[in-house]
Amino acid sequence: MIGVSLDARSPSVRLAAPAARRRGALRALAALSIAALAAACGRQEPRRPDALVFRHPKLFGDPEPLDRLVGQFERAHGVAVRREALPAASDEQHLFYAINLAAETTEFDVLALDTIWAAEFAQAGWLRDLSAHVSAADERDLFAAPLASVTWRARRYALPWFVDAGLLYYRADLLAAEGLAPPRTWTDLAQAVRRVRVSQPALHGFVWQGKQYEGLVCNALEFIWSHGGDLDAGAPAAVRGLAFMRALVTDGLSPPYVTTLTEEPARVLFGRARALFLRNWPYAWSLLQRAGSEVEGRVGVCPLPHAPGHPAAAALGGWHLGVNAFSRHAAVAEKLAAFLCAAPAQKALALAYGYSAPRRSLYADPELAAAQPFLASLATLLEAARPRPVSPHYVALSQVLQSEFSAVLSGRRAPAGALGAIARARRVLEAV
Repeated sequence: MIGVSLDARSPSVRLAAPAARRRGALRALAALSIAALAAACGRQEPRRPDALVFRHPKLFGDPEPLDRLVGQFERAHGVAVRREALPAASDEQHLFYAINLAAETTEFDVLALDTIWAAEFAQAGWLRDLSAHVSAADERDLFAAPLASVTWRARRYALPWFVDAGLLYYRADLLAAEGLAPPRTWTDLAQAVRRVRVSQPALHGFVWQGKQYEGLVCNALEFIWSHGGDLDAGAPAAVRGLAFMRALVTDGLSPPYVTTLTEEPARVLFGRARALFLRNWPYAWSLLQRAGSEVEGRVGVCPLPHAPGHPAAAALGGWHLGVNAFSRHAAVAEKLAAFLCAAPAQKALALAYGYSAPRRSLYADPELAAAQPFLASLATLLEAARPRPVSPHYVALSQVLQSEFSAVLSGRRAPAGALGAIARARRVLEAV
């Protein structure tokens, strides 16, 4: 028989067999993860062989506006597109992608990425290079931070879909009753809480995202940055930022159970008129102002406060669209990503869901300005929004950040000790 020898003594067989087994195991695990996701999200119809699959986070609102956009693309290109929602938690979404893309899955084509994942996925070879879909005009129109976060080794591996920055929501009616302006500094916020609580003793002061997850990383970095610090071991300003975070609980400005809050529970708490201040992303505006909300017409929004003598700082958030490097429909998948990340689609999504577009040009749009009264100030915030560390090892670093920040918030770790541990972890990861 003429063919390849299967002699077990062959070096190529000895090396290839374990790799093949690993790929086989990964594919089996990927199949299980897809099946588990389908069960969690409800029964899904079998995929048509020629259909594109678009994976994205759950929408906060009516899916019809996104379906309408997808329908336009389907008619224009003669293809079918199936949307499939991801789990709500960012960590679970990342795990789903990592398992399936490591197994070289072809089960989805276009994928929504958290702003911090693009470098990691690009280095792993999981994303197609989309540089051809970012023109010189796009580069001028897109905010610098989201454009930087889709870039790895001078190539664009995703397209900015929408962008976020941390904001402060406040009860405008309660501040006005006391003759108070929106707080500019953290001292102003603390004084406002104490003043309003004289007549509203049951009201929580300031609610934010303090659970041990990625949202805590964003909040803690904002506290550090707004005190003039960064992730430098022992830096006095960074220590002051984390000490302030802990003092929010010990001084009673935030409830002890802030350590359990993510975006939606914090928003719901504020939306039920149980807190004076809320830190959240721009999407919360439309939900707080919708008909039937207990705080409809009584909410204001402004930049996050800062320590005296330092500028305000907001963490960059948002989502990008990438294309699976193993997609069997790569060309049309790239077109879908580009269509959904173009200005008309981004405007439609901003109007429907309160998402913030990553394009400067849309912040002069009168229809958007009417729907989001804080749009002009939001553009200024997005220009200055600060990204979390851009690294192909960010997910590993994030686990350290979450653990250390949570330990400070709960009083189990001193700020200086946490910053020292973070600095050591960064050195180890940078050496990988």
